[in-house]
Amino acid sequence: MSRVAALNELAIEEASRRLRAREVSAVELAEACLARIAATDARAGSFLEVTAETARAEAREADRRIAAGDAGPLTGVPIALKDLFITRGIRTTCASKILESFVPRFDGTLAEKLRAAGAVLLGKLNMDEFAMGSSTENSALGITRNPWDLSKVPGGSSGGSATAIAARQALGSFGTDTGGSIRLPASYCGVVGLKPTYGRVSRYGMIAFASSLDQAGPFASTVRGAAMLLQAVAGRDPRDSTSIDAPVPDYLSGIGDGVCGLRIGIPKEYFVPGMDGDVERAVRTAIDRLVALGAVPVEVSLPHTDYAVATYYIVATAEASSNLGRYDGVRFGLRKGGGKGLRDMYGETRDAGFGAEVKRRILIGSYALSAGYYDAYYLKAMKVRTLIRRDFEKAFERCDVLAMPTAASTAFARGARTGDPLKMYLSDILTISINLAGLPGMSIPCGFDASGMPIGLQLAARPLDEPTLLRAAASYEDATDWHRRAPSLEAA
Repeated sequence: MSRVAALNELAIEEASRRLRAREVSAVELAEACLARIAATDARAGSFLEVTAETARAEAREADRRIAAGDAGPLTGVPIALKDLFITRGIRTTCASKILESFVPRFDGTLAEKLRAAGAVLLGKLNMDEFAMGSSTENSALGITRNPWDLSKVPGGSSGGSATAIAARQALGSFGTDTGGSIRLPASYCGVVGLKPTYGRVSRYGMIAFASSLDQAGPFASTVRGAAMLLQAVAGRDPRDSTSIDAPVPDYLSGIGDGVCGLRIGIPKEYFVPGMDGDVERAVRTAIDRLVALGAVPVEVSLPHTDYAVATYYIVATAEASSNLGRYDGVRFGLRKGGGKGLRDMYGETRDAGFGAEVKRRILIGSYALSAGYYDAYYLKAMKVRTLIRRDFEKAFERCDVLAMPTAASTAFARGARTGDPLKMYLSDILTISINLAGLPGMSIPCGFDASGMPIGLQLAARPLDEPTLLRAAASYEDATDWHRRAPSLEAA
């Protein structure tokens, strides 16, 4: 006989159904998640702040709304946010000492929309400082561990967001993806992570790393759960000039229509030399399963893939060096050297407030934008970025969805790459191009390696074609049971 799932283990769609049917209360659901956090987070380290009293108050309000017939699909659903989403009255740190005591006076658009939808906020999640990293080892405020093996990283920069779902501490969470920071931790932790089209979700109230690349997106235990979260936050926002003015479709409509006749593009450049054998076998088996379900395989080429890492780390660091100039000790956050001159205060504040990786990227970006080097580096990178985008445009003339690995290996040991920044940067080699092209992409569980670590299948689609992306992902998920597996976290 199969074990009855605890409330904190419910998929979002099932929790939503049971809440609206009055089979379970929002308070009961929130308490189940809070109990799970209390029991496991000393080991997992997902949360920087647990907002227990806020969650209980919001759960009571959700139950009132449900009783009054004023409930939406997410009313009463417990979620958590990466700690770079501005939240009114709740500390928002970006996992950095420079913002360690920052408490915003307003909600960003994403938090605002989730509150309006009736979601219950459990707390704020750990991350790489200012979203700069692939392992969540760059957080200045805490350690996050992979719940499948506590000696390994959860991926980054949205490591806390993925770990909270894998550990069944929350039903849904949100992270951001600049070069793979949703998809990589989703792969490493064995959960669903969705990066929408650039501009599909407002960036207003989202602390910036690289403004032309950053995009918010959801984590969930199922594809349908991720679709429901995206539904609540997608859409045009006049406060964000980069948000797309396009209708938001019903992401659940047609999600179960299957893949019969859908053309699945397999980019030959994404099965790279040195890829872990277990990863390649699992991903190719997943593609074969989609073909068995009626999809049509098509080999495609993305010839400028080899230039993606270099292009990304020029564009992203250049934009970061500009964005992080606002942290000067004057307007908000940490201040050091206040009794000295202005330049000394700037220098001492940033030296004390920023971690080593943030400083490294600011230096790289400042150099790339400096007089005499702008044309050679930043301008050249933007031209190559256009070539990468055109590669995808040509590929999508022949296919509807791309299928490939999310990462070349499974999660690595903590500390294994911290001494080699270039090796760490190469962790994102299979995710970066999708950000440079602004496409929607997602990672879904497709197996485990010989040591029991999760493997992710990465799917990508044309801009704003999240419905097709979700349909392909849901078809695979419905035919497999990888998403039903979860770590126990019982071992010390």
